[in-house]
Amino acid sequence: MQVFQTALSVIYPPRCLGCGETVDSDFGLCATCWSKTAFTGGVSCDACGTPLPGASDTQAVQCDDCMRTPRPWDKGRAALVYDGMGRKLILGLKHGDRQEVARPAAQWMQLAGRDLFKANPLIVPVPLHWIRLATRRYNQSALIAQELAEVSGLDWCPDLLVRTRRTRSLEGKTRSERAEILSGAISVNPKRRHRLTGRPILLIDDVMTTGATLAACTKACYDAGADHVCVCVLARATKDQYMKPGLDEPRKDPRHETR
Repeated sequence: MQVFQTALSVIYPPRCLGCGETVDSDFGLCATCWSKTAFTGGVSCDACGTPLPGASDTQAVQCDDCMRTPRPWDKGRAALVYDGMGRKLILGLKHGDRQEVARPAAQWMQLAGRDLFKANPLIVPVPLHWIRLATRRYNQSALIAQELAEVSGLDWCPDLLVRTRRTRSLEGKTRSERAEILSGAISVNPKRRHRLTGRPILLIDDVMTTGATLAACTKACYDAGADHVCVCVLARATKDQYMKPGLDEPRKDPRHETR
């Protein structure tokens, strides 16, 4: 088997997830792409994962946005800032069938949210409506959740939450507008309700923008009897990012534009 794997690595050497250059191991980033990836190292908001430059790490702190409007969940963590290489990887996972991104994403999220795993929570992905799932063929949040369950050794439930109706696009909407659109759109699957009763839940998503979707998921979990709910996302979008159009779409390469 080792000989086979060695031969395979010669024929198909590991490639950087960002640029495709040869790297030392599978599912890695080259030095250049790593430098373009904005990890949330240091002190971050205890509720949403936003990096807080200059803050002290002696106690839990929150960003201004979360202090003005408290989150319904207990704690929130993010591995990346939704910009640069992080944005490229997420859009590749979401729209480009780059499912291999889910594995390193889970590893980064495990590090960012390591304190959230101590309560032995049930890992639960944010759901997609079945129409969107049929179009995309997979739920990127569920792929990350599955990998995260594997690396952490925790239980997960891919269909604990369901979207009961299809909602219109949330792009460019404020938090209150998103909350109104999502009202009543997410609920606990009756067949899986027993799995969360009296148990801590860890919600998993690829990107947190205003947090409205995660808030709707949190409400559904608490209404069904969850003990407490925390969230962990691959990336956190800043306010100036998510109020701009095109946040969730790949940028066009000008070389491919028609004139």
